[in-house]
Amino acid sequence: MTHFPPPAEELRLLDTELRQLDVRRAHLLARRAWLVAALQQAAPPVAPGWPARPAPAASSRRPETGAAGVQNVLLLLGGILLTVAAMAFTLVSWGHLGIAGRSAVLGAVTLAVLGAPVALLRRRLRSTAESVAGLGLALTALDAYALHEVAFTAADGTTYAAAASTLLAALWAAYGTALAALPGTAALRLPGPAALTVGQLALPLWAVAAGGGAHSVTAAALLTAAFDAAVALRMAQRPVRTVAVVCALATGGWGGAAAVGLSLDATGPGEAARAAALLVLAAAIALCVTRYAPHPGFTAGGALTAALCGVAGLGGVLRASTPGDWTVPGYLACGIALLAVVRGPEPVRRGVAWASGLVQAGAVLWAVPAVAVTVLGPVARLGHIWSGAPADARAAVTVDAFWPPYAATAPLLLAAVAVVLATAVRDGEWRAQARTAAFALLCAAMVVVPVALELPYVVSLFVLGATAAALLAPTKPTTRSPWTAAGLALLVSLGLAFLSLATETATLTVLAVLTAMFAGAAWRGRAAAVSAGASLGWATALAVAAGAAAGWRPEHIALLVLVVPVVAALVAPRIGDRVTTAVVEAVGAGAGLLAVGLAVFDPPLLALVLALCAVIAAGTAVRPDRRRVGYAAVALFVLASWVRLTSWRVGLVEAYTLPVTVPALLVGALRRRRDPAASSWTAYGPGLTATLLPSLAVAWGDPGWTRPLLLGASALLLTLLGARHRLRAPLLLGGTVLTLDALHELAPYLVQMTDALPRWAPPALAGLLLLALGATYEQRLRDVRRVREVLERMN
Repeated sequence: MTHFPPPAEELRLLDTELRQLDVRRAHLLARRAWLVAALQQAAPPVAPGWPARPAPAASSRRPETGAAGVQNVLLLLGGILLTVAAMAFTLVSWGHLGIAGRSAVLGAVTLAVLGAPVALLRRRLRSTAESVAGLGLALTALDAYALHEVAFTAADGTTYAAAASTLLAALWAAYGTALAALPGTAALRLPGPAALTVGQLALPLWAVAAGGGAHSVTAAALLTAAFDAAVALRMAQRPVRTVAVVCALATGGWGGAAAVGLSLDATGPGEAARAAALLVLAAAIALCVTRYAPHPGFTAGGALTAALCGVAGLGGVLRASTPGDWTVPGYLACGIALLAVVRGPEPVRRGVAWASGLVQAGAVLWAVPAVAVTVLGPVARLGHIWSGAPADARAAVTVDAFWPPYAATAPLLLAAVAVVLATAVRDGEWRAQARTAAFALLCAAMVVVPVALELPYVVSLFVLGATAAALLAPTKPTTRSPWTAAGLALLVSLGLAFLSLATETATLTVLAVLTAMFAGAAWRGRAAAVSAGASLGWATALAVAAGAAAGWRPEHIALLVLVVPVVAALVAPRIGDRVTTAVVEAVGAGAGLLAVGLAVFDPPLLALVLALCAVIAAGTAVRPDRRRVGYAAVALFVLASWVRLTSWRVGLVEAYTLPVTVPALLVGALRRRRDPAASSWTAYGPGLTATLLPSLAVAWGDPGWTRPLLLGASALLLTLLGARHRLRAPLLLGGTVLTLDALHELAPYLVQMTDALPRWAPPALAGLLLLALGATYEQRLRDVRRVREVLERMN
């Protein structure tokens, strides 16, 4: 009868066998792979074994460069070298032949080189034919130079260059077409792009030769770009189409930038209209590209370019006809109008929308300096506190700054862009962000209005205050984010507070209003963390300003500032939000630090401020979730006592250390009562060390006997208490201090005894001591073990 093991045991055996089979199979596969590699390398037999890594065969190395790449590089270098040689021949060498002789030789060589690609193409040497054709095209350019030096020496250089570039472009294009039409040959890639490239110079050079000004040259460049675009859209050959696109972008970009420059430099409506006509031409070219562009990206790009050209042209006409302050609003109006007139497919609408957005972004950037001066300029009032009311709002913000030129219309620009963002963006994904941006721009416009219009100083304070109040007013959640509104209100209130530093009345009024305004917002739950923190911060500033207005000294103002930490400590437990609670407590702590800084030069009042801060911290530590603040309260109490003792000119170190030791020992005793397993080092070590070690350090330098005697008596008492209650910390600390104190008292006598003994006595005594220790070594070890056991039984 067959006996089967239990299922669990049988499963374990099967898993073990399968693992062994897997290991054996992997071993055999690795051996097979090595044998196959060895046979492929045709290497001599090797000793049995398992090589770590077979050496790669020399035949397996691949060339770093392909044959086609090497061929192209060689042909390119050959063509370049031959071209350089031809130039040197024409310009420098063979001077005894004269320019006419060199021209004849060069012409004959050019004809031979231009004819060579026919035979090369029939032999299917296309790359060599391309290289030779390139050399031939370069030689034709040298031929043109030679003809100017031989036959057309009196011709105008610009006119001849224009004619030469036109003729060369036509000849190169005809040469490429003729080669493609010959039987048994194929089209070359080089003549067409080369003809298109040299043709970029033809129209601009003809315009210069005809005596045309900047407008004519710009028009010639734009017409050239139009021709390039037509070639790019109609030509089937990829090299020609690629070069045409590059030339269209380069020449069209140059022509468009030149037209914009002419529009900006126009001094009258007539010049602006001519520049606008050029920009209309550029826009028409871009629109034609959008109609026939094969890719949506080109369509959107063409629409973007056309829209920007239209805005630049019409805006330039408006600029020449209106005052300087209305230049940017004119461009902005044209940019906004694009959104109303845009029609066509989606790529076109997208490009026009991007153009309008760029114009609006430029208008906002133009207004940014005005906003920066309005918000940051009043910071300079910190150096001119209560110096008197300024003449108007602009004088109030330009204490140490200047108002940007043509910035009077900055509020109009910001408000117009805000309206467009709020109404034109209908995409659900971007609608919320657009409304937030519009809200911020509208607030910036409101802030800048008094400064831009040079309204009275009081009006500017009222406008800023009303803006902050409107930001903190309750609204529907979908209208704006309460956090965004609270952050903007905080920024506006900062500018308002700095602006109010011009007069005492304005400062006190503004700070009081801001404190109440943010407190009300926090009570209504409008971004409570920001609002509550700002309210306490403005209350702190109000306390400082009120004390200064009353003529108080800084240390007396510190007592008034302490009202803010008291309020924060009372309000914090009643706030349900943890973030808001943390912010309130942090601002209260900052106000306490400010009070300490104000009182630092008056030690008695500084001690009082520290004690009051300690009371506030102790009251906060009563809360279960703020127990750790008790450590800060103890530290503040200790600092207060030390400052008070210093102000009384107390020099006893124990007066500073005992106020620390006594509370620490009481806390340690309470902890030992609640947790009997707590170590005596944790409970009593810090308190005892705070007094024993400083007193010991002072006692070693004290020539009297009172301090060492009292210290020794205290250390003896601690040692006895530690031995009585079996507490390690008092026993060891007391014993150590007692020993060191006794050595301090015996030190003079030891010194006298050392002087009285002969010089051989100390070594002899040391030797005897070592012998005694060696003789009683085992007994000493037993004693040490016994003492260790006693100490371990102590807590």
